[in-house]
Amino acid sequence: MRRPFYYRLSEGMRISVRPQYLPGHSFPPLQRFVFAYDVRIENISRRTAQLMSRRWLIYDSIGEELEVVGDGVVGLQPVLGPGDVHEYQSFCVLKSPRGWMEGEYFFRTLDNTTFAAIIPRFDLIADAEMIDDEERL
Repeated sequence: MRRPFYYRLSEGMRISVRPQYLPGHSFPPLQRFVFAYDVRIENISRRTAQLMSRRWLIYDSIGEELEVVGDGVVGLQPVLGPGDVHEYQSFCVLKSPRGWMEGEYFFRTLDNTTFAAIIPRFDLIADAEMIDDEERL
């Protein structure tokens, strides 16, 4: 099965996300569904910008919403010049096998101009066959 791919271009930054369900780290009987996501941030503009902070909205299909705000990404505040790319991987835990995430990265340019690049909304969907197999264990 091919992993889905999501991307969005805004403010000269192309944000690509590729999520995946991690059955080996999940435990459905206790409502623990773990998802990893690979992120690629590409600066396709002519300006240099530093990623200062992020804002995520995480929605779980049981109706819970969580907002996560913080500095940088995975402990870094990368500077991206024209044509530069920054990639990282992170994860989230849901209480149900379905949900979604979306958000924004906040950047600052060399002249102290700030802007937000949109992180595309992406689906988090556990494979039903994997959940059924784990529940039989």
